[in-house]
Amino acid sequence: QVQLVESGGGLVQAGGSLRLSCAASGRSFSNLAMGWFRQAPGKEREFVAAVSWLGGSTDYADYVKGRFTISRDSAKNTVYLQMNSLKPEDTAVYYCAARKVPSIGRHSYEYWGQGTRVTVSS
Repeated sequence: QVQLVESGGGLVQAGGSLRLSCAASGRSFSNLAMGWFRQAPGKEREFVAAVSWLGGSTDYADYVKGRFTISRDSAKNTVYLQMNSLKPEDTAVYYCAARKVPSIGRHSYEYWGQGTRVTVSS
């Protein structure tokens, strides 16, 4: 089992920045690709970004590309999501997830955190 705990959410004005963190514990962090997803009120959960096990490959949804950056520190078992130029439509609960393969992907995530809320005011 992998336990994921997100932090770093909060209230920010449009144009501002936040950095989300996701700390993993439990089984080895090895060979786990990681991702961030979000769910806005009244909407389905959607993919945001993913990073491969070694960090060499990343993937971003079009609506965050150029504004968000995903990274990981395997020594700390932590994944980050740097969010810049935030927009009100980025308001959502952000979830960290892990999948038991080393390559990036937008599906088949087995482990999920509880989420951290991000609110962007206009």
